[in-house]
Amino acid sequence: MNKDLIPDLSAAEMQYFFSEAESSERRRFPKILHEQGDYNNKVINFIFDQSYMQPHLHPGDEKIEKMFLIYGSFALILFNNKGDISECIILEKGKRETVNVPAFAWHTYVMLSEKVVIYETMEGVYDPLTWKEMAPWAPLEHTPEADHYLSYLKDTVSG
Repeated sequence: MNKDLIPDLSAAEMQYFFSEAESSERRRFPKILHEQGDYNNKVINFIFDQSYMQPHLHPGDEKIEKMFLIYGSFALILFNNKGDISECIILEKGKRETVNVPAFAWHTYVMLSEKVVIYETMEGVYDPLTWKEMAPWAPLEHTPEADHYLSYLKDTVSG
């Protein structure tokens, strides 16, 4: 991914979107940069370390998720079809800052710093019914099991 294509963020924008993320039940908040119906999806995600995203995949050959770290540090976790961790990729400023998530790959991420900003792009017109498939072997978001699973993932990544 070409670093020149990453949108600039002002300090005021960072503060605003982190404030929105902090008050969100999901502990994350998106800044959507594309228009509804666009083929190229672009979003900047502002994420706190307590955020749990249920592992999922994006069905469709064109749905390669490209991530570029703007701020903080996180671990991208890839899983096999049974839910076993198959790979863990750490992104941190000054080291590895980009990753492409293949289409049809189960994945999630955990934040390794208190606050993280990730710029993400993916091809394909967004349709909430077909955009992603949630992993049946992982807990749903906002459940007690999700809190335990997030702790397990963080321990696994740091351990």
